[in-house]
Amino acid sequence: MRISVVVPALNDSPMLAQCLAALALQTRPADEIVVVDNGSTDDTAAVAVAGGARVVAEPLRGIFPATAAGFDAAEGDILARLDADSIPPADWLARIESAFAADDALDFLSGPGDFYGSTRLVHWLAETLYIGGYVWFVGMLLGHAPLFGSNLAMRADAWRSVRGTVHRGLREIHDDLDLAIHVEPHQGVRFDKTLRVGVSARPFASFAGFRRRIDWAFGTLGLNWRERSLLDRRRERVRLR
Repeated sequence: MRISVVVPALNDSPMLAQCLAALALQTRPADEIVVVDNGSTDDTAAVAVAGGARVVAEPLRGIFPATAAGFDAAEGDILARLDADSIPPADWLARIESAFAADDALDFLSGPGDFYGSTRLVHWLAETLYIGGYVWFVGMLLGHAPLFGSNLAMRADAWRSVRGTVHRGLREIHDDLDLAIHVEPHQGVRFDKTLRVGVSARPFASFAGFRRRIDWAFGTLGLNWRERSLLDRRRERVRLR
């Protein structure tokens, strides 16, 4: 089982160096690391190469265009995904490998983040209300566990089955939420609350940044609901189950 780690990055060289250093300490090393340079003007690409990654360029700005380009370019059987500011613990890839090896029906695996870089109150609010609320709401709405893009893994075959239906070319949507919505009814999804990674609290540094994330969430839901009722998707999954 080969594991590829995909990291989209835009002018994130200091945090990317930290992420790659954590990946270098994995007890189960990645078979490849793909850093997607999303049009950086700093030394992101050079930092990626120095950290042992293969660099893929994606000129179309946006998390989803960059992430999708990385998934397409990756050669592994399992596609793991981190943000440039994610800091995975040393056993992160080993646990991902064990989860997929033990369950042939598992297609998508995700877990929460432990926020760093702000106050304890901000960290608690982000972990408890933002991530906790997201996990509860998406699980209720879709009838399966959510996906969190800063801490995500999937089978390559699962990505290939949905990459033509997700909104991979759009910028102002949440790629993980959109991907979760397009999980096929027969595909297995698990959210493991013990599979944790460090995640920067910088999106919550200002009200404007937090508001933007909320706007993107409602935009992602609205876009998909206009195409097909999310309740219909949920009913189809429940019927199959």
